[in-house]
Amino acid sequence: MDGILNIYKEAGYTSHDVVAKLRGILKQRRIGHTGTLDPDAEGVLPVCLGSATKLCDMLTDRDKVYRAVLLLGVTTDTLDTSGRVLHECPVKASADEVRAAILRFVGGYDQVPPMYSALKVNGKKLYELARQGKEVERAPRRVEIYDICIEEISCPRVVMTVHCGKGTYIRALCQDIGNSLGCGGCMEKLERLAACGFTADSALRLSEVERLQSEGKLESRLISSDDILKDLPALQTNQAADRLVHNGNRLEDRNFLQCRNLLGQARVYDSAGTFMGIYGRELEEDSWKPVKMFLGS
Repeated sequence: MDGILNIYKEAGYTSHDVVAKLRGILKQRRIGHTGTLDPDAEGVLPVCLGSATKLCDMLTDRDKVYRAVLLLGVTTDTLDTSGRVLHECPVKASADEVRAAILRFVGGYDQVPPMYSALKVNGKKLYELARQGKEVERAPRRVEIYDICIEEISCPRVVMTVHCGKGTYIRALCQDIGNSLGCGGCMEKLERLAACGFTADSALRLSEVERLQSEGKLESRLISSDDILKDLPALQTNQAADRLVHNGNRLEDRNFLQCRNLLGQARVYDSAGTFMGIYGRELEEDSWKPVKMFLGS
């Protein structure tokens, strides 16, 4: 199979577990996910199959939406309630003060990644070092919080929906909000509502994938690679240029049926309408260079 499945990861599974189980169900090795979810977290985990695995890095960089429960007054080593409690503090802030503190994080801010994360330092994953009792210095990274919708404040708990950019750790955001209030905080619950254009309401649980596969109906739930890239303009080669695009060669404007002096990247199809890959315009050489090929070369 080639395409993307919108999977709903249930609590208790790692993202790697989901991929391993799908390999068993589909009898297919070439599978990759588009962004790690913590084992206790639930929600949208788009999974790429076959040639669509070339999209994994591109999809990981897209915006995401989470619903989180922030627990104020508790600090843990993992920044969530699954970890060891390091400190507890009474929450003295009012609901209005909590709301104001949370909303101050909307926009860009420098976030320190958690030790319990899959980021690598000198070739070692941070969580591996953390399990050995080691802590290393992590450079802050700029993250973007586009919006926070506060659904409920019932101290010490806050339910909020966060729309954020790539690389944002909601656990770290919860701790940072708690620290700004002087009481500390951690994440109690997390659900990813949307990622890469996929939403939780249309996501498949692993049991549903298994059932649909046994019924021969799973392929109807696959999203094609070019459909997920529909925000890019589409270009189609003329018949004379099919050999070039099938071999993954550079293309020129004259190789397309219609080019319209486009800039940036585009989806490229051959003259028969088969999606071949993503090409980018090289201004200096006045040509189109393959960025990712899905068929052909």
